[in-house]
Formats: sequence, structure tokens, C-alpha cells
Amino acid sequence: MRTTKVFLAAAAALAMSSATVMAAGHSSGPAAVATEGAGSCTYVIKNMFAGPFDACSEPVDAANCDILANEAENSGGEHSTGACSTEGVIGTCTVDGLATHYYSGDAFGIEIGCGFQSGTYTSGE
Repeated sequence: MRTTKVFLAAAAALAMSSATVMAAGHSSGPAAVATEGAGSCTYVIKNMFAGPFDACSEPVDAANCDILANEAENSGGEHSTGACSTEGVIGTCTVDGLATHYYSGDAFGIEIGCGFQSGTYTSGE
């Protein structure tokens, strides 16, 4: 059982970067970057290994929201000038100033995946 959870956590790690990682460890395009004061992006993170995860990343501008929403099998990118909602957050992974809040998925897997990215994980509610 523990081995299965570790495997699933490793697979989730591949789905949880600011620019979702593809199978060979390469992004399919430019990586999204934190854009101070630019707002947030609500989208669904998914790739061949993990997901879907309902997520919101900040701070990002509209161009970086498009990058996030079009990586791997991600979908639904909606840019907002406001901050991500804090209601219902399972956990947050911050990498290079870009905070991705997860509203669905397994908290254990999200935390492990964040560690694989050298991110800082913060537990939600």
C-alpha cells in the first residue's frame, strides 16, 4: 500500500510544476513565470501521469495563464486580476515565487510532488 502511494506521489510530481512536466521531463513550451502584481490563473492541471487537479496559480499575467492552461493536457485557463481563492485549498506549492493552490487531489501526493520540484509546500485547511 505504501509503495503504491509513493508511486502515485511521484507521478503527481510530474503533473505539478508551474509548467507541467511532460513524460521525458521536458516542458512542451516556455515555462510560466511569476509576474508580481499581475493576478491569478484558475485552470485544471492534467498530464499522462496524474490529474486532473483543480488549481489556481499566482501571481501570473494573462500571457502566463495561457502558458499554464496549455501545458500537457491542462485546460480551462481563466485569468483574473484578483488573488486565488483560499477557500477549499488542500495545499499550496510555491516554486520560484509562483504559488499553485490545489483544490482537488491527494494532499500527500501534492506535498511529495512539491518536494520533487524543490518547492515549499503549505498545507491547506
